[in-house]
Amino acid sequence: MENSQLITMTIVAVTSIILTIIVLRLFDRFYRSGAERLAKNIIRRAENDVKNKIREADIAAKEKAIRLKEDTEKSFASQREELHERERMLDKRQDILDKQSDDQRKQEKLVENTQRKLSERLAETDRKNVELTKLIDKERVLLYEASGLNREEASAKLLFLLERDLQSEAGSMIMRHEKKMKEACETMTRNVLLLALQRYASSHTVETTTASVDIPNDEMKGRVIGREGRNIRAFEKASGTDLLVDDTPGVVVVSCFDPVRREISRMALVRLISDGRIHPGRIEEIINKTTGEVNAFVIKSGKDAAQEVGIFDLDDRLIELLGRLYYRTSYSQNVLKHCIEVAFISGSIAAQLGLNEKLARRCGLLHDIGKSADHESEGGHPKIGADLLKRFGEPAEVVGAALGHHDDARIENPYTVIVAAADACSASRPGARRESLELYNKRMDELETVAASFSGVEQAFAIQAGREVRVMVNAAQLTDESAAKVCRDIAKTLTEKLKFPGEIKVTVIRETRFVETAK
Repeated sequence: MENSQLITMTIVAVTSIILTIIVLRLFDRFYRSGAERLAKNIIRRAENDVKNKIREADIAAKEKAIRLKEDTEKSFASQREELHERERMLDKRQDILDKQSDDQRKQEKLVENTQRKLSERLAETDRKNVELTKLIDKERVLLYEASGLNREEASAKLLFLLERDLQSEAGSMIMRHEKKMKEACETMTRNVLLLALQRYASSHTVETTTASVDIPNDEMKGRVIGREGRNIRAFEKASGTDLLVDDTPGVVVVSCFDPVRREISRMALVRLISDGRIHPGRIEEIINKTTGEVNAFVIKSGKDAAQEVGIFDLDDRLIELLGRLYYRTSYSQNVLKHCIEVAFISGSIAAQLGLNEKLARRCGLLHDIGKSADHESEGGHPKIGADLLKRFGEPAEVVGAALGHHDDARIENPYTVIVAAADACSASRPGARRESLELYNKRMDELETVAASFSGVEQAFAIQAGREVRVMVNAAQLTDESAAKVCRDIAKTLTEKLKFPGEIKVTVIRETRFVETAK
């Protein structure tokens, strides 16, 4: 019994061991299979991650290449645009140089013809001088023999007699011709008026390129400047002008060659200071608002000027350019008002000469149109104005008046002379323009010095702001006839040696006094 139990237990134990071994082996097999699957999954995920990273890297590289290509294309486009702009500027300058070269060649031909004619006249004059010298020598020998005087004595006496006779004869001739001119002035009105008024033409102007704005205190000046200068930079960028803030208390200067932009900046700065809120956003808002108001006022000023003169068919662009002249000054004279004055004066002159009054007014109104765009183009305002008028289809008379009103071109029609005369009349009338005290005193000294340099003049005074020179002569040295000649010579010398606006009246006074004492 015990043996059978022992055997049974042994069998159970062996069976248990065998089953345990079998179970362990199965568990090991299952564990290895799971580990292999897990390893395969890890490897597969790693491969997928590598593939995704490679794919993302390829996409990023492609996007970077695309951005680089776009930036390169933009840079190339900007460079191409800049090159095209430079090419256009060079073409424009080349056209200007070609025109100047053509004008210079024409002038050279004209000078050559003049020199040739002058050489021929000089040769003829030399020949006549030789003949005259021979004749004078022959007469001199006969005169020496007849008078019994030597050469020096005869020359001195002859020169004295000739000078006295010539002075008397010249004075009588001047008085006689002046009387004839007064009697015949009505029949010579047209030629005299054109030729006399042409000499008034003026060719020099001074422009104002700055405007000052009052600042109430230094704290407001600091607001205008802003933190690290951001407000002033924003203002200059938005307005296209320069703000000059120096140590001068209470003043900020706006500087710009464009008078319209300068006025916009001045008005905007005044509004910003009165408002007190100064920052880049507010600055841009005020400047945009002010620009619209000024542009509207410019157009209104141009239309009002054209309607005042009686011209109703001007191009809109010309009206805008005309209105811009409201903000342009010359010697403190408003250029738009000056153009209106020139238009009316030109029309009056044309009416008296029997010409087209309306066309003359048109020429006068548009003669200084180039001043509204001379800061944008090269050259003087007559040529710029003529090019603008030609571009907008204005008549040849109007273009010629704008080009030649400062004697810069050959005069081809009477309207150019009329506008030049009217321009000078408007500029030189009393109170139209001002000059510095230094220039005024210099001009007065020059007038008196020229008048006092003539023989027989005792005193000379420049009066009426230089519009008249009064000369006192010695009655013992000069007769009435010779005094008339001195008066004419002084006026001629002033015309040749000095530049002055308008006209100068020369008055020569010869006074004889006899004083006796009764005892």
